[in-house]
Amino acid sequence: MILSRKLMPDLIAIQAFECAARHASFTHAARELNLTQSAVSRQVKDLEGHLGTLLFERVRQRVVLSEDGQRFLPEARKLLQQAEETMLRAMSSADARSSLSVATLPTFGSRWLSPRLPDFLRQHPGVVLNVGSRSAPFDFEEENFEVAIHYGQPVWARATCTYLCSESILPVAGGALLMSKQAMTPADLLHQPLLHLATRPRLWSQWLEWAGLPGETAYRGHRFDQFAMIIEAAVAGMGYALLPRYLIEQELRSGELRVVLDLPMRTENSYYVVVPDAMSTNPLRQDFTAWLLTQVTNTI
Repeated sequence: MILSRKLMPDLIAIQAFECAARHASFTHAARELNLTQSAVSRQVKDLEGHLGTLLFERVRQRVVLSEDGQRFLPEARKLLQQAEETMLRAMSSADARSSLSVATLPTFGSRWLSPRLPDFLRQHPGVVLNVGSRSAPFDFEEENFEVAIHYGQPVWARATCTYLCSESILPVAGGALLMSKQAMTPADLLHQPLLHLATRPRLWSQWLEWAGLPGETAYRGHRFDQFAMIIEAAVAGMGYALLPRYLIEQELRSGELRVVLDLPMRTENSYYVVVPDAMSTNPLRQDFTAWLLTQVTNTI
């Protein structure tokens, strides 16, 4: 697809617009951008002419965004961020033989993937990795990633999902909750503080039902939107958490967390390596997928 040059955004003008909008002042924008006030005003005027609308209104010696300006500002910031990320990636891989951009689930990336990446780099010297976190499927054509690690079902538009492994969770605790030396039963957890993952609100209910107990009372307790937060809360003794072992290897070794019931339940979804169809034959993506498969057992 070839864009008309008339539709190509002028990043300098967009930068002047965003800066003026942030400060509500052409003068302050000029100071930040090391330009004259008239230069900033001219850039904004050119952008308004390009878009065919007024982006600012003058109110009591200040400039405020018009309705069209308010609608355009998020898109302008997105364009500037994408331009900056593109330049930084190009600069980081300037001397590299090749590069690979990987999207991964946040806690999976920090606790499981990152410690293992040096092994991949030893096998592929000269490769530069760009790793970012994404919690949900995205459009590869709009994002600057070439591979993704996905938890869920093997469904992703215009991409191929390769099964990586399944996942099992089990109850763990830390902090003051470790003081009790008495052996626990699943029924004991019905009356204990529970920690919940907001994106998987039924985990405790499913685990209790799997253990043969009623799960309708399992929704009370603290909620967090990332596994990483639940891990820290469990270490602090805020409650009992359902976690996969692979995320808490370090805490289990150090004794900060302890498995209170060795009754792992396999979750309904699995992990997949996702490669966009347009890049499915790229050797480096194939190598990364093959390497990932060597790092897991059937369940983590």
